[in-house]
Amino acid sequence: MEYIEEFDKLKTKVLKYIMFKKRTEQEIRQKFREESLDLLNDVIEELKELNYINDENYIKRAIAEFKNLKNMSIKEIEYKLMTKGIKKDIINNYIYTNKEELIEYELSSAKNIFMKKQNTLKTEEIINYLKKKGYLDETIKIAKKEA
Repeated sequence: MEYIEEFDKLKTKVLKYIMFKKRTEQEIRQKFREESLDLLNDVIEELKELNYINDENYIKRAIAEFKNLKNMSIKEIEYKLMTKGIKKDIINNYIYTNKEELIEYELSSAKNIFMKKQNTLKTEEIINYLKKKGYLDETIKIAKKEA
């Protein structure tokens, strides 16, 4: 009986944590690292089965949020997702599957940055800034032409 009580207690804590803000599996593991690993694994597995924890869905939501709030390159998106502990193959698969849409977003971001910075920076400085941020050369070329 002890295990079931502990399991339910931890499951409730984890659910509160992920209901407040969607989290990746790695973020949950980090937050509850003090708990029994077996217990935590069981809770995470159940919540994955119930679809409360789903790194693929997390990626979709995160990218939708980035699109609404930020100008980012595909490289920056990839890096940001990796810092959340999402496995590289899951990220790469998402990027590959949604390549056209992400390239469009990157191009629009690059154009926005060109527009914002062209009054204060030289074209070459903007290009260097975009390169540093991981924008594709092709994206930079098109953005420069269209901005």
